[in-house]
Amino acid sequence: MAFEGLATRLQSVFSKLRGKGKLTEDDVNEALREVRLALLEADVNFKVVKDFVAKVREKAIGQEVLQSFTPAMVVVDIVNKELTELMGGTQSKLARSNRPPTVIMMAGLQGAGKTTTSGKLAKMLQQQNHRPLLAAADIYRPAAIKQLQVLGEQLKVPVFTLGDQISPVEIAKSAWQHAKENGNDYLIIDTAGRLHIDEALMEELRNIAAEVKPDEILFVVDSMTGQEAVNVAESFHKQLELTGVVLTKMDSDTRGGAALSVKAVTGCPIKFVATGEKLDALEPFYPDRMASRILGMGDMLTLIEKAQSAIDADKAKEMERKMRSAEFTFDDFLEQMEQVKKLGPLDQILDMLPGANKMKGIKDVKVDDKQMGRVAAIVKSMTKEERANPDMLSLNRRKRLAAGSGNSLNDVNRFIKQFEEMRKMMKQLSGMMGPKGQKMMKNMKGKLGKGMRFPF
Repeated sequence: MAFEGLATRLQSVFSKLRGKGKLTEDDVNEALREVRLALLEADVNFKVVKDFVAKVREKAIGQEVLQSFTPAMVVVDIVNKELTELMGGTQSKLARSNRPPTVIMMAGLQGAGKTTTSGKLAKMLQQQNHRPLLAAADIYRPAAIKQLQVLGEQLKVPVFTLGDQISPVEIAKSAWQHAKENGNDYLIIDTAGRLHIDEALMEELRNIAAEVKPDEILFVVDSMTGQEAVNVAESFHKQLELTGVVLTKMDSDTRGGAALSVKAVTGCPIKFVATGEKLDALEPFYPDRMASRILGMGDMLTLIEKAQSAIDADKAKEMERKMRSAEFTFDDFLEQMEQVKKLGPLDQILDMLPGANKMKGIKDVKVDDKQMGRVAAIVKSMTKEERANPDMLSLNRRKRLAAGSGNSLNDVNRFIKQFEEMRKMMKQLSGMMGPKGQKMMKNMKGKLGKGMRFPF
């Protein structure tokens, strides 16, 4: 998670507060000094940190807080609300024109991921039953047009191009006309970037904006550049009047300062975050959900939405029955892991579970495609009887599995041992996947949407 370092620091600070029972003004001031340091280390803008801490202090040192039965919880709640407000307060949705196509202009420096993000956004719109058109207006970067065409082919989304000898302004204008004539309700224009801000770049972007009058001008920025990303966003905003920001590489170990600073500094809301390289790794940005994750409260709403969209209900129903009746086999284990894999990287999913940060060994849980491949090889090396009955796996059989799957004996032993542990985790998730779980998720989603919170 992008905020892992900050989350760990803040959760440690509030754990100390909880241990004190009643709080004094000195306790709150000491905690806020730690919060200030944690935010600065996360590369949050200095002025933003100063204002944030001042707001929290003003609300946290009131008598109603210090004299309450759970003062530490009240302070955490204040921080949670202020973090949410800092990042925009509420979700900022994508604009939609009353006279299609809705025009989205993508801007940013070279290397930030504009072209890939354009493809991800097209896929998201496609999944919402829209008909997006991608327009290749970057005529300078080698292979930029080809890259967009390849993405379009993968997504089965049309790509409009006039080659690299026509001006980007003319390309954008013609793309708009093409979208209108062909029933495309969204037009996503992939513009050129530079390695740095220059007047030629800005002039071209201003001319495109003047010609097609975009409903959205989204600034795509690499969140790993930290505070510098915010400075660049501010420069673009002054000249282009951005409507929103897309933060890429939010699945990396970036400190998160850009996400916490960009709204306060530029006034532009974060509309989307990219959480991986795959084309479905783009998510709407919810300030309240991100604040909850930073403070260790989890993000059950996002997890529920992922589960509902990615998991096969019929398979989940059968899997739940097997788990409840203790019929869960190695074959079922593989199928279940594939279902969970659709939700995204397991470490990201665990981040969304309330209190997951306190579970022993949770930070060491990593499941990648190579690991999945090794596990699959072990299972596929088993006989039908062995898959159904783990107790049959004697030492000699395990040695055979190791040789047959290209793993060591230790790898096989470790996997078989973890099978039972993972089965327990899958059993917890099964309640979310089955019919009863679907009803539970709908009810929980309604309650969460109305302000229900998990305890810190």
